[in-house]
Amino acid sequence: MTPVTMTKAGSATQTYHDDLHLVRDEIDKCMKCGNCMAVCPVYSVDKDEMAVTRSKIAVADAVLKGDLSLDDPEVSEMIFNCLVCKSCMTNCPTKVGYDKIVLAFRAALVRKNGLPWLKKMIFSTLKNPKMFDAAMKFGASVQGVAFKGDRKLKAISPRSPFALVGSGIGFDADRKMPALTVTPLRERVEEVVTPPKVKLKVAFFTGDSLNYFYPDAGMDLIEVLTANDIEVHIPKEQSCCGIPVLVHGDTETVRSLARNNIDQMVATGCEYLVTGCGSCGGAWQHDYVDLFAADPVYKAKAEYWAKRTYDISTFLTKVIRFRQPKGQVDAVVTYHDSCHLKKTMKVFAEPREILKSIPGVTLKEMAAPDTCCGSGGSYVVSHYDTSSCLGRNKAQDINQTGADTVSVGCPACMMQLLDNVSRFGKEQKVSHYISLLADSYRKEKEIAH
Repeated sequence: MTPVTMTKAGSATQTYHDDLHLVRDEIDKCMKCGNCMAVCPVYSVDKDEMAVTRSKIAVADAVLKGDLSLDDPEVSEMIFNCLVCKSCMTNCPTKVGYDKIVLAFRAALVRKNGLPWLKKMIFSTLKNPKMFDAAMKFGASVQGVAFKGDRKLKAISPRSPFALVGSGIGFDADRKMPALTVTPLRERVEEVVTPPKVKLKVAFFTGDSLNYFYPDAGMDLIEVLTANDIEVHIPKEQSCCGIPVLVHGDTETVRSLARNNIDQMVATGCEYLVTGCGSCGGAWQHDYVDLFAADPVYKAKAEYWAKRTYDISTFLTKVIRFRQPKGQVDAVVTYHDSCHLKKTMKVFAEPREILKSIPGVTLKEMAAPDTCCGSGGSYVVSHYDTSSCLGRNKAQDINQTGADTVSVGCPACMMQLLDNVSRFGKEQKVSHYISLLADSYRKEKEIAH
């Protein structure tokens, strides 16, 4: 078997997303020490050495040397049996950039074999924001056929016979999911929301989850910003951040999405960009920079926005020093550190600072608040048993705090926790931390009137 060959254009004009050989240096950093084993969520459930990062790196090395075939089914399964949570990278003494290795290999697999037809169809729709928006609205209008509502949890569950068909991947009658909204976030507000007094102007990247599944949390974020005299620009034509596409190896589509998003934000004329999702924020701070590292036009643009992108908590606490809330919110809250928010954006103290500032909120920490909840985007579908076990463990950790609310900074984690808390929890509420701050500001107004 021959080694994987260098792509035609060569490394001078490409990134590791285009040329597998560009992760060679990262592979060579690995000492095979096994420190990654101690923190790998997949290994914690499967107890299989093949799930550990060092084993995946050894396989990657063998592929580059030609000892293994890139599209060997076992190689492909190993590469995709990973949440890309980056826990291994936080525990690595030699600072191996494993995220680069796994993304490079997934992209190489797609270049060699193409995408499965379903992924290809979905990802191609994402590149057309208007078409994707129409599809999501249509889904919202007909979801009642396949799903029944749960008003108490503000969730939906599969109806029979859909629950029977979907039970193998976790879509049984007990599955709880947020409903698709008929009126997305970006249709609920003007493109520019201006408070009576303006101190700063920021662009708000909504992402798809806040736009279609959690628009109320998105509205809360806007309300908090305007309460702090911030003018908010919400471009209507922004698209998915591309992370769900990136982790499946479709480099062409994610670059198309990224170019559109960058262009949309440039057009706002704002100097800051805020996000309410760790994956979206991580895309702007890191992934876009990597994707366009060899692009003569978008490299500088990506780097510009990377330096000006903030999670909403960081923007409030580090950039403007948010107005301290006065409205009473009686809640015992525990906070879940989303993987990409903490391990990519390095945000963990800021949401806690916000929660502690709210009158009536008592913060109780979990034993392991930064352990992965098992979402991983589509990982919850492709590897449901492992994902569900991680979700159950997280729910049990939440239970031991005695909290009545679990606060999160990532919509995907909110989805995973909603399901697992409903199955294994104690009827805790699942909420974005920004919603608790918005609630305090609203109660403050009620007292004033």
